[in-house]
Amino acid sequence: MTVMAERTSQMSVVEFETIASAAPETVTLEFINGRIGVKKVADGDHNAIVSWLARRCMQARPDLDLIYGQGLRVEAYREGRAKPDAVLAPEAHFAGQGEWADPDGALMVVEVTSYDSDTDRRDRHEKPTAYGQAGIPLYLLIDRDSCTVTVHSNPNRQVGGYRSTQTSKFGEKVSVPGPMNIELDTEILKNYVR
Repeated sequence: MTVMAERTSQMSVVEFETIASAAPETVTLEFINGRIGVKKVADGDHNAIVSWLARRCMQARPDLDLIYGQGLRVEAYREGRAKPDAVLAPEAHFAGQGEWADPDGALMVVEVTSYDSDTDRRDRHEKPTAYGQAGIPLYLLIDRDSCTVTVHSNPNRQVGGYRSTQTSKFGEKVSVPGPMNIELDTEILKNYVR
């Protein structure tokens, strides 16, 4: 996901949602840390990674859905809005909730890095803070720059972020703790990096 533009002036969440509802399908808008970010459509390798993860999750937990494109209301301080690459939740959990759902009930969020200048700030710093503050139990970061998978667990709702992180190189087995409780063989991820 590539950030193409960013607006740093203060804007209300209502203004953001109005703008987001009119955005073309070729971009995804997020509102994190008081900034609006514009991301273009993901590349084929990015999508292959999310599909690979969906198959692994559905094999291990067929009672759950890995949902693409579901917006979440995050960040108590500035009423942020995030669109993770995928959200793991009980089957049909987000039905009827609209574009920006309450994150309660989300079990895991997934981000796959893109090759852009904002990946560090967005995926490695802002998003773990926002997802942890929202109380989402797991944040799985598949980082194509460093060829690593980082599992963030034990969210800290008070200050944001996660109390536990475990980083593994592509090719290693990755244990994703509860509520997912799955082991991922990440060897195939080596095929999806430049």
